[in-house]
Amino acid sequence: MVKDKVIAIDGPAGSGKSTMARSLAKELNLLYVDTGAMYRALGLIAKKANVSLEEEALSKFLSNLDLKYIGEKDKLLTINDEDLTHKIREHFVSELASEISKHKVVRDFLVKIQRNLARDRIIVMEGRDIGTVVFPQAFCKIFLTATEDIRAKRRHLELSEKGDDIAFQKVLGDVKNRDERDQKRELAPLKPASDAVLLDTSSLDLKGALMAMKKIVQEKAALHGIK
Repeated sequence: MVKDKVIAIDGPAGSGKSTMARSLAKELNLLYVDTGAMYRALGLIAKKANVSLEEEALSKFLSNLDLKYIGEKDKLLTINDEDLTHKIREHFVSELASEISKHKVVRDFLVKIQRNLARDRIIVMEGRDIGTVVFPQAFCKIFLTATEDIRAKRRHLELSEKGDDIAFQKVLGDVKNRDERDQKRELAPLKPASDAVLLDTSSLDLKGALMAMKKIVQEKAALHGIK
């Protein structure tokens, strides 16, 4: 069976997906696609526009949006020419992304964009259902994970470095709640694909995790004849 030329990286909040996927893409000179950023952007824009989270209202809302994914660190994506790269990283936006991602019309809208990005090139795409729903035939699937405490500490440090003064227990509670929602949602729940390689990053630094991921990609590429 022909495999999609996609390195699919999935995992729960705070598992290091964004940092690791971005680093891997840079190392391999490939496009990095952050699908979580897309949901964050839609959640933020919908909130600003006071859009009702019902299918009909969301469908009308989406029909008037032009989402462009650039993929650069300082300019990740725009909606209707508004650069949302930094605005979507505020902590409260996680909740908005989680809520809006429950809706099929939203997921269909973004999956179409995500699949178009991989039409003529190899990409590194990260999210929560890339290997199970968006690209079930991806040649390489990696499911990143780490303990709840470690993931919360990473997220808390990231927010603190950006000047967001938030209590660690609040971040930990949000991580646990997000996990529960993502795992129990009816539409595309968070779970490893049956053929994904599980990589626990609890005791790995960025360099160690990157080395482990590169080895997995190289082995999968050789297995499926991907160059």
